[in-house]
Amino acid sequence: MQLDRADRKLLRALVTNGRATQQELGDAAGLSPSAAARRQKALEDAGIVRGYRADVNLRKLGLGATVMVTITLDSQSEEAMGAFEAAVAEGPSIIRCHLMSGRNDYLLVVRAASIEDYEIIHRQEIARLPRVARIETAFALREVVNRTVPPRLLG
Repeated sequence: MQLDRADRKLLRALVTNGRATQQELGDAAGLSPSAAARRQKALEDAGIVRGYRADVNLRKLGLGATVMVTITLDSQSEEAMGAFEAAVAEGPSIIRCHLMSGRNDYLLVVRAASIEDYEIIHRQEIARLPRVARIETAFALREVVNRTVPPRLLG
């Protein structure tokens, strides 16, 4: 699907406020509410807009520590990677997992209440993941940017 200027404006409005009304979306994109609704549906049907979710402040829920964990497996076989990925998907403290190129195989993002809480998560979750050869941990000091879409795509 090729995006025009109105589509980009509509996406910008949705990224800013996923609960915007059709009137608000139309105003933001220079469209009527019904045209905005049709374009929004087209963006959803094309898989560009995958869904809508609440932006939850995890710090307010007691999870103030963001931990980046790099994992190197003992093998890059399909079996090893499959077992690891299945176990990570069940990890109650892991919020993101990326298969990486380079020295490490995976990057995990974990949210914890504190360094002490992460120690428990490390022992009870991370260290028990299958086929792990090496774990390296870094604590985020402060979040500087957190975007769902790079601004250059929105015009």
